[in-house]
Order: sequence, then structure tokens, then C-alpha cells
Amino acid sequence: MLFTSISFLYYFLPVVLILYLIVPNKFKNVVLLLASIVFYFFGEGLYLLLILLEIVVAYIGAILIEKSHSKNTLIIFISFHLGLLGLFKYSNFFIENINSIFRSNFNLLSLTLPLGISFYTFQIISYLVDVYRKECRTQKNIFKFILYVSLFPQLVAGPIVRYSDISKEIDGRKIGFEDFSYGVRRFILGLAKKVLIANMLGEVVNAFGVVDKSVMFYWLFAISYMLQLYFDFSAYSDMAIGLGRMFGFHFLENFNYPYIAQSITEFWRRWHISLSSWFRDYVYIPLGGSRCGKKKLVRNILIVWMLTGFWHGASWNFIVWGLLFGVLLAIEKLVIGDKIEKIPKVIRHLYVLFVVMISFIIFNSNDIISAFHNISGLFGGGGEVFINDVCLYYLNSYGLILLMACFGATPICKNLVEKISKNKTGKKIINILEPVYLGVLLLIVTTYLIDGSYNPFLYFRF
Repeated sequence: MLFTSISFLYYFLPVVLILYLIVPNKFKNVVLLLASIVFYFFGEGLYLLLILLEIVVAYIGAILIEKSHSKNTLIIFISFHLGLLGLFKYSNFFIENINSIFRSNFNLLSLTLPLGISFYTFQIISYLVDVYRKECRTQKNIFKFILYVSLFPQLVAGPIVRYSDISKEIDGRKIGFEDFSYGVRRFILGLAKKVLIANMLGEVVNAFGVVDKSVMFYWLFAISYMLQLYFDFSAYSDMAIGLGRMFGFHFLENFNYPYIAQSITEFWRRWHISLSSWFRDYVYIPLGGSRCGKKKLVRNILIVWMLTGFWHGASWNFIVWGLLFGVLLAIEKLVIGDKIEKIPKVIRHLYVLFVVMISFIIFNSNDIISAFHNISGLFGGGGEVFINDVCLYYLNSYGLILLMACFGATPICKNLVEKISKNKTGKKIINILEPVYLGVLLLIVTTYLIDGSYNPFLYFRF
């Protein structure tokens, strides 16, 4: 069930909200738990049994880890969850590579990737490790633990929520008008970002594979995909955070305008924050971080970013994508250092945008060969004309959306609203206009959804 579906927006969510708001506090977790189970079953069917199995194993594992404080016990339970992730997500990748290297003929497994497995596996691992580190206590109530892992607002595509961040809210929370209204506002804005911007840009990206290409269309495709991925994934995070707030949960931010970054290091402090911080705390620092000499520092960075790439998908292009960032981050940390501050801000900003654009071409490609072909196309490597009628048509049809996306990827609008809100009169005007604006947005989005103009979230495939 997608957040951007009529069934979710006008059937599932209203029913769950009404039930949640009218039942006594002691039954609110029950409503959310049942809603989360129904939500996952509606999308994945019998894979619900898999996530329940993982939850029960993690529940038992955490109790044993807390009692024994045994590292071996921790390793056993982490291996179990990583093993299931590897089975469903990476088994065919390894089989294909073994067949290719050794010219063998092992059959591929007929397994589909369970929705959200990459995200809920990392949440479970963070919980087990935090229990081992004594940074949180085990949740003795198994139903509350099921709720933590399966909470439907963030189950499918994050953000990756750590148990320690919401443990108190699982035990008890209050929902005020301010929190609820903020959640509604955040959800509708995320919904609009997905349907009105990301999906429109997706039409340009999808056309790339079927139209006659020119050099300018390669650039149009690369910029459109770069913006589509940001608006698609940040929109899901907005909706997840908004839904969480409606139910009394305060999820941490997952995006902070990454395209205004002036270094790759800063970019990754702003992009998919929950994932980069997860790898920092559970892989990079345990490996020794930056405290063990330059050689091991480079090793640690490359390991982390190879794993980051591999987490995104079972394909060599994802590994190359991750290692590219690892190399650049190592260079920024060890070679450039503070010298980067002496480079003009415009140059730094363009450098980040160009590198990220190239990286996302690799990210989006089916294989390394097609990735390099698409990159070379930016510079006329395939002998294409500079511009053609097809490119002019798409520029004319989607130019306004591209400009809106470029503008929306910056905090200009947010800063303007905050500046106006500091004035009493301005705040009153915003308080009056905001509900109207959000209502109109919801109406426009609904019109698009009724016409069937939407795509699945890109990060669902990861």
C-alpha cells in the first residue's frame, strides 16, 4: 500500500486516525500495531510472517544479550538477520558472479525482495547493538517491540529509527493540536513533492530510454534524475515524519537540503541522514574510525562506503557508486582538509552538484557499461548531435517543473516563511492562508492520483 494511493489516503489513513484518536490511551498502541500489520500484509502478503519471525528472534536475542552481555551471542543474532537479508537481496548477485567467473550453471533463486527488509533489518541490528552497549534496555513487552519494528509510517522506506530515540514514546505519548497539525502539514507537503514534482521529473527520466538522444538530453536526463531521486525519497521521509507526528512520534530528520552542500562530506551530512549516521555508529566507529592512522582510516572509509553502496542494491554499479564517494571523502579528509574553505563557494557548490549528478547516473544504470556510456554522452562521447527536436520538446514541456524543483531543493521558501512569521501580522496571514494552501494542494494531488499519474517510490526497490 503506497502513501500516494487513494486507498491509503481516503480509506486506510482516515479509519486508523479516527480509531486512534477516539480509543483510550491504553489501546492506542493496539490500534497502531493492528494497522501496521494490516498495512504490511496488504503490500506483502505472506512476507508478513518473515518480518514477524525476525521480530520474535530479535526480541529473544536482546533478552539473551542483556543477560549474558556476550559478544558471541550478539554476533549470532546479527548474523541471523544479515543472513536473511543476504538470502533475499544478494543470493542471486553472488550466484550470477560465481556462474560468470567459474563458468558454472547454478540456478538463480526465485525470491522476491520483501518490502522494507533493508530498513527494518538495520533497525533490528541497531537495537541489538545498543542493548549490548547498554545504551538502552530491552523492551520486555513483545507487542511494543513488534510495534517499534513494524510501525507503518517508516516501515517500508525509512527513515531508519533507532529504538532509543522513540522508546519513551512507545511506552506513552501525548498528541497535542500543534503536533497533529504539524504532522498533517508535513505529510501533505511530502505528498505534493512526490506527486507533483518527483513523478513529473520521472516522466523525463523514463523517456530517456526510448527517445532519440542528444547531448543536451543526456544533461536533461541526468539533472532530472538527480532531482527526482531527491524529491522522491525526501518526500517519503516527509510523509513518514508527518504521519509519525500525527500519532505522537518524533522521528529525526532524514534530509537537510543536501544540494546546497559545498563538499561531499557536507552532502552526506544532509542526505539520507539516518543511513549515514547508522553506518558511522555501527560500522565506521567500531572499525576504529579516524583514530587509527591514515592507512586504516582510508580502509575504514572505503569499507563503509562499499557497504553503503551494496546496501542500496545487489549490483556492481551500486558498489562502484559507494566506492566513488568513499574515495572522494578520503581525499577531502586527508588531502584537501581545511584548504577547501579557501576555494570560492560557487566552485565548491558546482563541484558537489557535478559529482553527485555523475554518481546518480551510475546509481541509476543497469550495469557499469551503460553507466559509463551515459556519462560519456554528457560530453558527446556517442557522437550525438548537441540538441534535437525531442530535447526541445521536453525542455518546453518540463522546463517549469525543473525550475520549481531546483528552487524547491533549496531552503529559500522555508526561510522566507520563517522570516514572515516573525512579524505578528505576517504570522496571522500565514495561519489563515496555510490551511487553504494545503487544501488546494491535496485537491490537486488527488486529481493526479485519480488519473493514475504516479510511480512507486524509488527507494522501495532497495
